[in-house]
Amino acid sequence: MSTIKDKTLKELENKVHDLESFIAKNGIGSSYLSRAEKIQRNLNVGLFVGGVALVGGVIAYALLKSDDDE
Repeated sequence: MSTIKDKTLKELENKVHDLESFIAKNGIGSSYLSRAEKIQRNLNVGLFVGGVALVGGVIAYALLKSDDDE
């Protein structure tokens, strides 16, 4: 069973989270923060795609190299 203390603590955590979200969206520097988040997301996607391409290239090279040796 949840006690009143647990319920109050959870409610306060939700309020703080909502307040932090509001400040992040509407506060000073919010446009810089959203721009930085977009740049970081794009960088992460680029690194992932580059990593997949690298692994695919290494596998293709290894397969083609082993065919040439025979």
